[in-house]
Amino acid sequence: MKEKVLLLLKEGEYISGEKLSEILGVSRTAIWKAINSLRDDGYEIDSVTNKGYKLVKKPNVLNASTISEGLNVKVVGTEIITLKTVDSTNEEIKRKAHENARSGLVVISCEQTAGKGRLGRKWASNEGGVYFSFLLRPELPPSDVSGITLAAGLGVCLAIRKFTGLDAKIKWPNDVIVGNKKICGILTEMTAQTDMVDFVVIGIGINVLQESFPEEIAYKATSLKIETKSEPDLSELMHEIIATLDKTILSYLFGISQDDLKLYKSMCATIGREVSLVRNGEKLTGKAVDITADGELVVCLENGKKIAVNSGEVTVQGIY
Repeated sequence: MKEKVLLLLKEGEYISGEKLSEILGVSRTAIWKAINSLRDDGYEIDSVTNKGYKLVKKPNVLNASTISEGLNVKVVGTEIITLKTVDSTNEEIKRKAHENARSGLVVISCEQTAGKGRLGRKWASNEGGVYFSFLLRPELPPSDVSGITLAAGLGVCLAIRKFTGLDAKIKWPNDVIVGNKKICGILTEMTAQTDMVDFVVIGIGINVLQESFPEEIAYKATSLKIETKSEPDLSELMHEIIATLDKTILSYLFGISQDDLKLYKSMCATIGREVSLVRNGEKLTGKAVDITADGELVVCLENGKKIAVNSGEVTVQGIY
């Protein structure tokens, strides 16, 4: 109920309790309770006798109605759930998936108590970041899932560029960076049979409102607030990200076009840099020169041989 009341208060003009009651088909008491609940959530709402209610100021919080308003999506964001805290948005999506949640569900939180990154590493998920995951049920073999991470990285990078004007870039395969510092990480997990995917969970963490970082990661991490010297609106940011992800993921599911691949390469900070990696226990060094249509990183080794890398640890010179 309070979500519906909030949408009607958005125009910034007074609207009477009677009018709200009439539009929503509920009692004046229900409207009053919804107004007080919004105030408890941090919304500043003015009330004047014979004039009604007016939204004066809204807190910078995640709001599912604000995020979804005006969204016209097909594969990401068909349902949006916002939580104040969760163990892990990926784990929450998995639980929902096992309860037969539909493809396109997004779960968003400003805090994770058990966030995780690649290779099972702990992901610092304190207040100031935005952490979200979405569910896909693509009809794909497991071997085709790796490209979804690239499509997600492209979507987030494009959205950050559009929303903030920052020169965000992609560090292959699953990070978004600004000024050679990490601002976003992506973790893709799946449940599959031998030849077909059951479901895929894509988890994304973005540093948004942090003003500083612990000394041990300050050299390699940044946030949108630090880079823009302003405070992005969380719900408006998520609206832009989901809208853009819907386009890039949809494009991937229909087959990555040459235009999409060209766009990804143009924003990939890894290409053209010296890299090192471990393959079959051997440390190799070379130069990243290309990305294949399957999302593999092409590395030209010191001996001139080219290899395609689809996973594992790749260290990029000059980027943390």
